[in-house]
Amino acid sequence: MFDLLIQYEWMRNALYAGVIIGFISPLVGVYLVVRRLSLIADALAHVTLSGVAAGLLLQKEVAWFQGVNPLYTGMFFSLAGSMFVEKVRSLYRSYQELAIPILLSGGIGLGVVLISAADGFNVDIAGYLFGSILAVDEGELTLIAGIGILVVLFFLFFYKEMFALSFDEEHAVLTGISRKIINLLFMLVVALVIAASIRVVGILLVSALMTIPVAASLQFTNSFRQTLIWSVVFSQLAVFSGLFAAYYLDWASGGTIVLVSVAILLLILAVKRIVRIFRRNPVS
Repeated sequence: MFDLLIQYEWMRNALYAGVIIGFISPLVGVYLVVRRLSLIADALAHVTLSGVAAGLLLQKEVAWFQGVNPLYTGMFFSLAGSMFVEKVRSLYRSYQELAIPILLSGGIGLGVVLISAADGFNVDIAGYLFGSILAVDEGELTLIAGIGILVVLFFLFFYKEMFALSFDEEHAVLTGISRKIINLLFMLVVALVIAASIRVVGILLVSALMTIPVAASLQFTNSFRQTLIWSVVFSQLAVFSGLFAAYYLDWASGGTIVLVSVAILLLILAVKRIVRIFRRNPVS
């Protein structure tokens, strides 16, 4: 296992990218789950697909764009989608969940149109849909690392504000916290994490890495801090195990990482049920 890291640069890039994404995805996911906004990750992921498709189309049709990584156009679309979400949520205060199906359907529709307009690409778009962590290059790793730093800085500076808005939004506003600005910044952070996670788990699976480790940790933790810590632990475990299993078994890396996350959740549910049975019927 460690010989691979020493011998192959692409394996080191994959591991570094996985560690970063395995840290920032549940970090953002905890707040999404607590605020009941988990599906927004799916919506922004499909908008990102449209951005990637637009980037691939521009590569095919415009010579200047041939050297531009489609991840950058995907990131641009994701950021634009996050601002659209906040705008719709502000327009429909009593029906904020409307932003999710609008963005989700619009993202899918635009992506399908752009892909059909290109009449096929010169690259394997499945790598963007399902992840291709073993293909991460130095430029993409630098991008992922930069996004990771921005995400960590955001939560370091706005931890108290995010905590207050997540659990008692009205009281937080009364204390002087700018709900509109913090929510917009948070959605931009979510968009960046989704764009960065594409290479690791893919557009169609990105929300899984954000939410499944959180779901697992919620089964036994008693505080927000514990949930945050254990979510990161489970996410890192899934990334490490999934990455090496995918290499040795020749499986898709993104799907393997997500399956490991699901297995961790199922294991915790099973252990919790067994413990509950023994507490009800202790062995004499």
